[in-house]
Amino acid sequence: MAFVASISNEEVAALDAVQFGGEIVVVDSAAALADACRYLAGQSLIGFDTETRPSFTAGVTNKVALLQLFGGEKCFLVRLNRVGLSRDVVALLQNPAIAKIGAAVSNDILSLNALRRFKARGFIDLQTLVGDYGIEDKSLRKISGIVLGKKVSKAQRLSNWEAKILTPQQQMYAATDAWVCVEIYKRLISQQ
Repeated sequence: MAFVASISNEEVAALDAVQFGGEIVVVDSAAALADACRYLAGQSLIGFDTETRPSFTAGVTNKVALLQLFGGEKCFLVRLNRVGLSRDVVALLQNPAIAKIGAAVSNDILSLNALRRFKARGFIDLQTLVGDYGIEDKSLRKISGIVLGKKVSKAQRLSNWEAKILTPQQQMYAATDAWVCVEIYKRLISQQ
């Protein structure tokens, strides 16, 4: 199957939305983080993304607040503003045997390195990979439209990721972003 090189915003808007259908686990304690890391360490493929509370003030950047890691049937939403970037999470992010799939991963890695320095290994950036398939669009929303024929909602992107409690809408948005990266990757490599 050949993919189109580009898709318009109007074409993406007309597509049905894709949504994560598995279990979402909000990780906001050391015990939950240890459980998540044990589970994810057994995966060979992990969807990866981060979220940061937006700043509407010029020159002000907030620290990354959420790390989304999807593996198997579960998506873990690691509340970095609550539990920090633990050694166990860093071990996952440095493990070359576990493929971590995301979009614009270099920006996410930079944000995570501001919390704790580590050497990222095993990352695959969809923005780079799609070029091998003739796809020119680089946004996750457009990549999903081209590869899966479904759109990723961006309605929660500018919400407060440091909120005391993440809303169900925030949780679904965050989980979908990590999960859809794996779905796109699987579809791409099935075309080889």
